Amino acid sequence: MTDLTSLFSDLVRLETRLYNTLDARLKAEHDLPLGQFEFLRFIAASGTTRVQDLAHEFAITVGATSKGVDRLEAAGRCRRTANPEDRRSSLVEATPAGLEILAAATPTVEAELVARIGTVLPEQSVEDLATLLSTISAGLGGSRRPT
Repeated sequence: MTDLTSLFSDLVRLETRLYNTLDARLKAEHDLPLGQFEFLRFIAASGTTRVQDLAHEFAITVGATSKGVDRLEAAGRCRRTANPEDRRSSLVEATPAGLEILAAATPTVEAELVARIGTVLPEQSVEDLATLLSTISAGLGGSRRPT
C-alpha cells in the first residue's frame, strides 16, 4: 500500500516548487505574479465574475480574493462594476490591459510547464495525471477541469 502521507508531502512540495518557479518567471518577464495571472485567466474565461466566484474557484477566502482583485484593479488589469442582480456584490471583468498581459504571459507559463512537466513525463502520463488530480479535486468539492 502506498504511504498516503508521503504522497501528500510530495504533492505539496511539488506544487510549491512549481508555483515558485512559475511565479518568479512571470514576475521577471511580465511583472505579473502567478496569483494575478491565475485570477486573470479565470476572469477572462468567465467574461465577468463575482469575487465570491473567484474565491470558490481558488479555494481561498473572499477577503483574500478581494485583496487580490484590488491589486489587479490598481494595476489597471481589471475593473469592478455594480452587480445589477445583487447590490451587495460587484462584477469583475478584465480590462484591455489585463487581456493584453494575459496574452503575453500565457506562452511563458506554457513554455515553463512544458519544460518542467512535459519533458519529464510522456503525454499519456500527463493526461492520466490530469484526470487523477481532477477526480481527487472533485471529491474534495473543488471544480473539475473540463476533459
